Amino acid sequence: MTLKFDSDVLVVGAGPVGLTLATDLAQRGVTVLMAEIREFAQPPNVKCNHVSARSMEHFRRLGVAAQLRDAGLPEDFPNDVVFRTSMTGMELTRIPIPSRKTRYTETQGPDTGWDTPEPPHRINQIFLEPLLLKHAVAHDGVTLLNRTQVTDMVQDDEGVSVTLLNLDTQTSNTVRVRYVAGCDGGSSFVRKKMGAKLEGTEMIQRVQSTYIRAPELMHQLPGKLAWCYYSVNTRRCGTVFAIDGQDNWLVHNHLHPTEPEFDSVDRDESIRNILGVGPDFKYEIITKEDWVGRRLLANQFRDRRVFLAGDAAHLWVPYAGYGMNAGIADATNLAWLLDAAIKGWADASILNAYEAERHPITEQVSHFVMNHAQKMIKARRAVPHNIEAMDAEGEAARIATGSEAYDLNVQQFCCEGLNFGYYYEGSPIIAHEDEPAPAYSMGSFTPSTIPGCRAPHFWLANGQSLYDLFGKGYSLLRFDASADAQELLDAAQAQGIPMTLIDLSAEPNLPEAYQHKLVLCRTDQHVVWRGDSPPTSMPEFTNLLRGKSLIA
Repeated sequence: MTLKFDSDVLVVGAGPVGLTLATDLAQRGVTVLMAEIREFAQPPNVKCNHVSARSMEHFRRLGVAAQLRDAGLPEDFPNDVVFRTSMTGMELTRIPIPSRKTRYTETQGPDTGWDTPEPPHRINQIFLEPLLLKHAVAHDGVTLLNRTQVTDMVQDDEGVSVTLLNLDTQTSNTVRVRYVAGCDGGSSFVRKKMGAKLEGTEMIQRVQSTYIRAPELMHQLPGKLAWCYYSVNTRRCGTVFAIDGQDNWLVHNHLHPTEPEFDSVDRDESIRNILGVGPDFKYEIITKEDWVGRRLLANQFRDRRVFLAGDAAHLWVPYAGYGMNAGIADATNLAWLLDAAIKGWADASILNAYEAERHPITEQVSHFVMNHAQKMIKARRAVPHNIEAMDAEGEAARIATGSEAYDLNVQQFCCEGLNFGYYYEGSPIIAHEDEPAPAYSMGSFTPSTIPGCRAPHFWLANGQSLYDLFGKGYSLLRFDASADAQELLDAAQAQGIPMTLIDLSAEPNLPEAYQHKLVLCRTDQHVVWRGDSPPTSMPEFTNLLRGKSLIA
């Protein structure tokens, strides 16, 4: 007997990843129940400071990118990354990044020429999360339960029975859902309950993070302002982020490998050495946190009807903002697969694609990030002893250190490859070819329509973004009016597969990557198939799109 469901999907955790997943599902007509242990709109921790271009592309699709773009730092506040002997000391180098006022028009800088409708955006989580929350709960299909903890889950062939504890009343009730998505962070109950294990490197570095209010600090900063300051000296290396562009700053003190205990390091002295201020400088600690940088991935992202996303699935040093941004990629990948399975136009086996696609990518990204972190640790241990010396040798040391810092870090802060280069090589729902997808690095990639890659973006002659034309299922791009698209569209319709035809045959100046007459893309903008004529075996192909193999 089929039991009544209280909701299609239970999302555990209402941070940026959970809110993205809930919004994406709700816009597809999937009902979502959210369980969050915090109070409603309780301010988040000061963590992520960067939303990647790829995440902003997804937020554009979800209708919230413009609101996010208008929030955070003042519109004319420089988003540069600067390296100095201290925050108030001598400048070593600068990575220029446009303010949000000139983000769409600036042509100078390492991340200004990207083929995307949504460039990256520097915004702290304390501004980001409330906007995502407001956007998510505005959907009729989303029900948010605050001060609610998941205490048990029992799966069966049809759904999941979940026990919820109200933390205020200490009363429990059981809800019935089709699927559960654990977006509940590094200490995830969902991960532990499904028996998944975190594997990898337990310790890469220790960091003291301190969120401070220092109204006088900005008045002591020489030269052009910046969003991020690296302090490079022999006393203490650290990083400072502008949070509101006025009084509030986040200070990261990177402990030396020889400093195994947080309590062994004087927090106040370290902060002053990073800022480059004396004992009379006044600041107020708003919050503080000691944390360990790791490289850990869950050995499984799925157990039948239960899935993991974000920090529940992977933890690593937050370089390039790719903790939260990888989680957002998880959410947007999982959303359309769950929708397909729930709506019934796909086979339930389509859900196998989530782990097959996302686990290898997060494994790759985790190594990119870990390797960069280790290079940064090495660089901090190799600061020249005379970097602050006011002589010719000191100047030479500063020039050399600045050049090395730029080359190492421009790929982190302007990471075009991590944004757009990843591809789903082993996916069971991609029509793979013999030609391999182009390799990518943190900083660079080659646009490609090889199945599994992100469809290269371009602007149409009428000023529209290609991505704005994509449907909620599959989108068939036709670049030659003579190409037979109808056979594929009819086959999809016969199977109930949502497919939108986007005729681009009259478009001038197409990217070089588009060499085929037909390119089939998913709602998350990844290429599924390409060709000059319809697939030879249409039943086999539509089964691929539905996630169902012809072989029993």
